[in-house]
Amino acid sequence: MARPVDLQDDVATVLIPSEQIQAKVAELGTRVSSDYAGREVILVSVLKGSLPFMADLMRAITIPVQIDLMEVSSYGGTTTESTGLVRILKDLSSSIEGKDVLIVEDIIDTGLTLNYLIRYLRGKNPASLRICTLLDKPARRLVEIAIDYLGFTIPDQFVVGYGLDYGERYRNLPFIGVLRPEVYSG
Repeated sequence: MARPVDLQDDVATVLIPSEQIQAKVAELGTRVSSDYAGREVILVSVLKGSLPFMADLMRAITIPVQIDLMEVSSYGGTTTESTGLVRILKDLSSSIEGKDVLIVEDIIDTGLTLNYLIRYLRGKNPASLRICTLLDKPARRLVEIAIDYLGFTIPDQFVVGYGLDYGERYRNLPFIGVLRPEVYSG
């Protein structure tokens, strides 16, 4: 019989505790509410990793919001490196033409996927298009990305939790943790 998996045992260190995440999300929600005051904004979540962040962020925003979901892939299964090849697996459900759009991301790494997504969404003629990310990993950036709302800048480590996964595991951890290298290099 296989040993039960203890997700927290696979985490080497907690990089950002849950309480710190929640405080930052509240701060970002206040800023978004202020910046878009008097308007409605469409939050576009990039599945699957940003779902917890978007759910908490939209509850912290005090102006009218709509949400839409996209699924974009540049990773394959259990790889820790972006392939650079971007595919749209699920497109928007409704038009964003003439509307204010805020892309909600879990992490910006190389920037390749988000750069592709920005170009794609600009082609749909929104009134405005901004970026909100929980995590930024600038050490790995290959293309410049203008981030409008930033949660945390993190070092070049492989992180999981609060939506971020490795092999579809660890998304449910309430914190951002650094995954033990032996978990993904074995």
